[in-house]
Amino acid sequence: MTALQQQGKLAKDATYILATAGTAKKNAALAAIADILTERQEEWLSANAADVAAAKEAGMRPAMLDRLTLSRDRIAGIVEGVRQVAALPDPIGQVTKMETRPNGLIIGRRRVPLGVIAIIFEARPNVTVDAAALCLKSGNVCILRGGKEAIRSNRTVTELMREALLSVGLPEDCISLVQDTSHETANELMHLDGYVDVLIPRGGAGLIRAVAKEASVPVIRTGEGVCHIYVDDEADLDMAAKILFNAKCSRPSVCNAVECVLVQEDIARDFWPKALPLLDEKGMELRADEAALKLLGTRARPAAESDWDAEYDDYILAVRTVKDMDEAIGFINAHGTGHSEAIITKNYFKAQHFLDQVDAAAVYVNASTRFTDGGEFGLGAEIGISTQKIHARGPMGLEELTSCKYVIYGEGQVR
Repeated sequence: MTALQQQGKLAKDATYILATAGTAKKNAALAAIADILTERQEEWLSANAADVAAAKEAGMRPAMLDRLTLSRDRIAGIVEGVRQVAALPDPIGQVTKMETRPNGLIIGRRRVPLGVIAIIFEARPNVTVDAAALCLKSGNVCILRGGKEAIRSNRTVTELMREALLSVGLPEDCISLVQDTSHETANELMHLDGYVDVLIPRGGAGLIRAVAKEASVPVIRTGEGVCHIYVDDEADLDMAAKILFNAKCSRPSVCNAVECVLVQEDIARDFWPKALPLLDEKGMELRADEAALKLLGTRARPAAESDWDAEYDDYILAVRTVKDMDEAIGFINAHGTGHSEAIITKNYFKAQHFLDQVDAAAVYVNASTRFTDGGEFGLGAEIGISTQKIHARGPMGLEELTSCKYVIYGEGQVR
């Protein structure tokens, strides 16, 4: 048995205890995690500082460094997220349907944990805690596999969380970290049949597609974020400029950041003087189609065909001019990843048509795509944003981390 198989066995054994632990004990564990992360945050910050220093030396891009870096304020936000998860209703045991059949059988459907959830993610230490907290509250055991860039941070915080579990009488193996960050171990995790019930990749498009292609265990795809904003000819242009700035510039490295803006041709000349001063604050690189280049001149560079499908995770924005809303919708459905899309318009009927026709997990009218987030949707922290249509779609909170079992009460019925 390999080390990872042994880790999988310990995780599977822990599911039988955690699944029936009850809400009070799970909440106590979450409170203990929040407390220990607050009290011993200097240990986490020290480990993270070493990760950040190594990443800088290796030439990591600034946007990715931002994902990797922790601060006291960010830890406070992570801890608050854990407490919010503890305060959420426990989905486990909820009966969503109960009916009596003509033969007298009473058949109900009850929410149950998925079991062992493996999460493969990149350089984001906050994911380690968010994922563990959501799995714990929903009765799932988690096996975490972060990127090598954050290994010191992840080791430290996982050990702290395991201490918290033991302090309330739960198995420490309810939360575990894959210590080896090699590709070979990631590949083995994708094939840990019999131990892993579902695998969730969190990261860039390359990681997600590789996991979905390679894994033999069930996969929930999350986070591929080629998101668009369409600025309609009946848009409030000042509003549109501010929304674009927020959607792209507030944090360009996240999956709900906009990567491409589509501007209706009749208002493009009026829109760009409002948008450019905001984008210039961040030194935004624009990659534009021919029509937009005529307006933007040297402020933009010509877009390549690949730019229409790019998830930049950086201060780079694709710009395209469209004839009308239907062209915009067709382009979005062809090039989007099913994550988050937005229209800026004052026309109610156009807004409704956009909502109906655009195929994505979250579709916005006159708002930033940055709101596609478990906390903003009232779900607490999220384990990811699903871009598929089966089982879960959009931000995945507690309910999306459950399955169901049918429970049947009889009085001697036979068939």
